[in-house]
Amino acid sequence: PLFLNQLQKDLEEVKELLTKATRKRVRDVLVAEKHKLELEIKNQPPPKPKDVVEEEKSSLGGYTVKINNYGWDQSDKFVKIYISLTGVQKLPAENVQVNFTERSFDLLVKNLNGKNYTMTFNNLLKPISVEGSSRKIKTDMILVMCKKKREEKWDCLTQVEKESKEKEKAAYDTTDPSEGLMNILKKMYAEGDDEMKRTINKAWVESREKHYKGDIPMDL
Repeated sequence: PLFLNQLQKDLEEVKELLTKATRKRVRDVLVAEKHKLELEIKNQPPPKPKDVVEEEKSSLGGYTVKINNYGWDQSDKFVKIYISLTGVQKLPAENVQVNFTERSFDLLVKNLNGKNYTMTFNNLLKPISVEGSSRKIKTDMILVMCKKKREEKWDCLTQVEKESKEKEKAAYDTTDPSEGLMNILKKMYAEGDDEMKRTINKAWVESREKHYKGDIPMDL
C-alpha cells in the first residue's frame, strides 16, 4: 500500500505539470511518464482487507500435525482425555476448538508456534452428552471432558480398542490349553528380539525331540 500511494502521488504531480506544460517535447515526456505510472499502478496487487489478513495469520498458517499421544482417566460422570501441548495456554481461547457428537469428538489447535494440531476420536465406547462435554486449557495441556450419558465404568475409550482386546483374549481362551500356550509363544516370537527368537526355537526343538522319544514334555 505504501508503494502504491507513492505511485499515485507521482501520477497526480505529472498530471498537474501536464496542465502547465506548453513545449511539445516536455509534454511528450510527461505523457510517456503518465502512461508508465498508470500501467505500474494497474499492475499492483489489490490490497487484502484487514479481516482477511488477520484470518490468514490466525487460522491454518504452517502445517498440520496429528496428535497421537494422550492419557485418559474417568470418574462416575466424565471421561477425561489429557493432551500435552507445550505453550498452549498462551493461545487465544478460540484457537482451541473441540467439536463433540454423541459418539465422537475432534480437537483442532490453530497456529501454535506456526503449526496446527488435530486429534479425532470416532466410535467412542459409549454415548456422551454433547451439551455436558467441554474442554479446559491448562499449562502445557488440554483437558477434554466427555460427559457420560450413563454413570458406568468404561473399560477403554473406543469401540475399536474393545474389539481388539476381545480378539486378543479369544486367541488365548481356547478349550485346549496347549493351543492357548502356542498362541502366546507365537505372539512372543513375533514381537521378540533375536535372543527371544533363539530361546523359543531352542525350547521348541527340545520339546519336539522329547515328543518323538515318547517323553511328554512337561514344560510345554
